[in-house]
Amino acid sequence: MNIVKANGIDLTYDSFGNDADVPILLIAGLGTQMIRWTAPFCEALANRGYRVIRFDNRDAGCSTHFPQYGNVDFGALATTLMAGQRPDVPYTLHDMASDAIGLLDGLAIDRAHVVGRSMGGMIAQIMASEHPGRVLSLTSIMSSTGNPALPQAEPDVMAMMMRPAPDPASNEAGFLANSIAFARRIAGKHHPFDEEAHRLLVLEEVRRAYDPGGRGRQIAAMAVAGDRRERLVTVTAPTLVIHGSDDPLILPACGRDTAGSIPNAEFLLVDGMGHDLPPALYRRVIEAIDRIARRVPYN
Repeated sequence: MNIVKANGIDLTYDSFGNDADVPILLIAGLGTQMIRWTAPFCEALANRGYRVIRFDNRDAGCSTHFPQYGNVDFGALATTLMAGQRPDVPYTLHDMASDAIGLLDGLAIDRAHVVGRSMGGMIAQIMASEHPGRVLSLTSIMSSTGNPALPQAEPDVMAMMMRPAPDPASNEAGFLANSIAFARRIAGKHHPFDEEAHRLLVLEEVRRAYDPGGRGRQIAAMAVAGDRRERLVTVTAPTLVIHGSDDPLILPACGRDTAGSIPNAEFLLVDGMGHDLPPALYRRVIEAIDRIARRVPYN
């Protein structure tokens, strides 16, 4: 297990490809671990001449967790936000972006291409806007700007996401059924949902670390993130925004808003893709990441 001390915490990471190659940093989404960027995806990207680095965000996987803050009271969080006040949260997405910058520092990487999915896309956007000298290119996948006028997730999807899952230690079957049902609901319709692959993936995540409180704390960080559009206007890195036409969690309008907020950003709408990245789409997504990355000379 590779660990770097960054921004006052431990971040677990691994990498694919030659250490001397151009670095690409992959940032995971809400409540998920670095292994959601699967080894076949990372290897295929590395084969194009990159050092591909994936890592566990704080409060996920084998990186530092924050149990001292306890579980988030979502009712109180929502009440405070609806009152126009800012809740006190354990950390913010800006802290998580600083973690990623700290990881680059710890690996002696001056600049990297940055790719984030879902919440990871939000973190990547903050990196590109707040640390422009460190980001060679930005790829934001199935993410959003925080614009409050954008359409929200479909109600049943939000209900499924917020519903507490059974404890896998005492009810593994119930835990798996809950996870599979949600993954199937947010998956695209044009590509078969691989239930067995998902089952093995979430069991591996449980084996590495299971902390539903960490997921709640990440939700709180997203809830107070605010509208990033004013800062996104300042992004100078070549930017690609990828979104699925069938995404029921972060709707396609959110991807369009992201691309429209960043000067000269490209928008790629993938027909039939949901809030997932099935193997059938690896090649198309990797080709798009590679194309935007090659717009930037690296020396």
